[in-house]
Amino acid sequence: MTETFAALLLAHVSADFLLQSNWMAGAKQARHPGALLLHGIVVLATATLLIAPRDATAMAPLLLLTGAHLLIDLLKTLAPAKSLGAFLADQAAHLASLVAIAWVFPMLAPSGWLGGLPLAAPVMVLLAGAVISVQAGGYAIGLLVQPFGRSFRAEGLPRGGKLIGQLERGLIYFLILVGQPSAVGFLIAAKSVLRFDASRRRQKAAEYVIIGTLASFGWAVICAYAVLGLLQAYPPLGFLALDP
Repeated sequence: MTETFAALLLAHVSADFLLQSNWMAGAKQARHPGALLLHGIVVLATATLLIAPRDATAMAPLLLLTGAHLLIDLLKTLAPAKSLGAFLADQAAHLASLVAIAWVFPMLAPSGWLGGLPLAAPVMVLLAGAVISVQAGGYAIGLLVQPFGRSFRAEGLPRGGKLIGQLERGLIYFLILVGQPSAVGFLIAAKSVLRFDASRRRQKAAEYVIIGTLASFGWAVICAYAVLGLLQAYPPLGFLALDP
């Protein structure tokens, strides 16, 4: 089951956060049939690629997973507006569907072409965690601070804040995985020093930065420790901090 879940998790985050364009996400929310069909094809393709089935019988569970994914996405369109709560509920529903498929069809990945590779599953978990930390985290934090951002005009490089957030979450994720959580404190201090002069003159900007920074750091920390906990079920990777 754990191997199947790892493959399906990486397939899901790849389809939702790496291979889904802004147009596709917006068109899905508007219930555009072409966008839903295209997203379903991407979901099925990523799952098929990472499960790597040896025969056609394995396609039935993957088609079932794709159908469940599209149904969850359709239900999400009933939400009145984009919000962090709706995003988390949507992803929790997707996660539940992945667990259900892995539970009912535990040999889906082990019977595939990648099933004989002992490190395939833990590497997939690591990659999925990185995508959730960096990419999904950016979307989640954006939804959290969106209401506050309307109250003042942001200044700075175009998309600079987004890139800074991705870099800091990626660094935190890596530092915790390699057993250096204390270095996260230095990262917080460095960002505080760099932001201090710009933020101290504008209270709204300072509070906006603090909210976004704490949320971003917290998201990455939770992702990293969740991945470390999940990796206990797989063959160990020597460079990771897996001591209980």
